[in-house]
Amino acid sequence: MTTIDTTTITVELPEAFDPRWSRLPGIQIDDRRLIIDPAEYFFRFESHTWLVADWELVKSQLLGMDETAETPLEQLALDFITAHGESTSDAARVLSTAYEVYAYLFRDEHLDKLGLPRITADHLRMLRQAATLMALNKVELDGHISNVGPCWFFPAATSIVFDLDDETGGMLDEVYHGGWFNEHRRIESIKAHAALGGRLVHGCQSVPDQSGGVVAPYGASMAAFRDDLAAFKAGWIERVYAHRVTPAA
Repeated sequence: MTTIDTTTITVELPEAFDPRWSRLPGIQIDDRRLIIDPAEYFFRFESHTWLVADWELVKSQLLGMDETAETPLEQLALDFITAHGESTSDAARVLSTAYEVYAYLFRDEHLDKLGLPRITADHLRMLRQAATLMALNKVELDGHISNVGPCWFFPAATSIVFDLDDETGGMLDEVYHGGWFNEHRRIESIKAHAALGGRLVHGCQSVPDQSGGVVAPYGASMAAFRDDLAAFKAGWIERVYAHRVTPAA
């Protein structure tokens, strides 16, 4: 049986979060302050530590680095994590770091170059907020998924919080797990996610599969990750959708 830590997580972030996040169990929103009750929020919360690196250090020492024929980008990120990663049990620090990562990745200046005219600055705000909460999810090196919250299931969670219909929720998910990251932004993503101790991986190839994403440590078993995810996702997606306030159009 999973043991849930009952210590309340409280963090104040630079951006006011949408108050509708409180539609999901265990989340309270007070402008820029997020309060999370782990016992209510998480489906599975077995690990109370995360690997992070200082965001200012990532900005100053990693974001400007270029890969070479001898040292690929992923190796640069792994070396940085090895040198500067810190284990923390402070979930508020994880959320604060994650906000900085996603404020950088989903920044408005990219909109004119996306080639995705339906994506707006408001959509990027939704992506920043959901991805910040997703940083509390966790995969172990052996591929076991130790922490799972509602934001693992990105379209389900965002449709409930932001009153999105299925088409818009799916579009947002496509941007999150692929459509946003052309090669230039994939490079940005690999570097930026070093602040969260790993790389962004997805359990799905397309929106209907809705298998979510997580920042996983380099070297994590993706075969075990896939099998663990397949075993639980259907039931937990239903539990997320149960909190929908009004049926999507």
